[in-house]
Amino acid sequence: MTRSERREAVAGWLLVLPAAALLAAFTHYPTVATLWRSLHGQALHGKPPSFVALANYRAMVKDPVFWQALRNNAVYSAAVIPLSMALSIVMALAVDAATGARIRGRTFLRVAYFTPTILPMIAIANIWLYFFTPGYGLIDRLLAPFGFGNWNWLGAASTALPAMIVVAVWREAAFYMIFYLAALQTIPPTLREAATLEGASRFTFFRRVIWPLLTPTTLFVFVNVVIDSFRLIDQIVVMTHGGPDNGTTILLYYIYEVGFQYWDSGYAAALTAVLLAGLAVVALAQFLLLGRRVHYG
Repeated sequence: MTRSERREAVAGWLLVLPAAALLAAFTHYPTVATLWRSLHGQALHGKPPSFVALANYRAMVKDPVFWQALRNNAVYSAAVIPLSMALSIVMALAVDAATGARIRGRTFLRVAYFTPTILPMIAIANIWLYFFTPGYGLIDRLLAPFGFGNWNWLGAASTALPAMIVVAVWREAAFYMIFYLAALQTIPPTLREAATLEGASRFTFFRRVIWPLLTPTTLFVFVNVVIDSFRLIDQIVVMTHGGPDNGTTILLYYIYEVGFQYWDSGYAAALTAVLLAGLAVVALAQFLLLGRRVHYG
């Protein structure tokens, strides 16, 4: 290696160093510390926690609340991921000037779609808490003329989790619509003109041209919406507190409950380790299975 090459290598490492230091300090170290903490018990009366090896993981296997939270998370993710992605694509197509339908008030629609993304989740949860209030909430008032009013949407086991899903889809779709809209605006208008000259329908143009060009954005959105579906907590804290009967308890909320209400940091760390391992496996599978189908044009 020549002297100039060594200088370039050193300069490159110096440019990478700040980002690598932040990544190690706020990602790698907390992950390793969490794994190590999961092998220890609960600290009592100011004494340091004792090493318990895999006892927390054995307790997790026998914990019915953990399995219920995992099932709730699976149902929640299976509904939120496809619904929010499909709705975000439809919303982006509706407000895109090149590919959307010729509708008036396109700017107003963009603002309306974008509004949920600028509201904090605490405010969104309180708004929907009013919507779901039995008797005088917006939903019950709309359904009252049809004889379906006065239903406790958040207090009934059959509707509490679906209500959480509705709120999440409403917000997630608005956020990821921005990415799809940005991707749509990079598509050359000449492709649309060529498809029109060939007599291709709007659906054919979307399936044959737009959708393949959106696959990089779709992969990015898919990875992020999967992660978001496992990190929901503020909405549950405001609206249901995990009830009724743990019907809306998902894994991250259970981790919060164990760590900050029961003060069992060792068991909470074990639950966190399982969550991180699951997300890592899902993300790896996404890139291995979907990465080959991504078209970077």
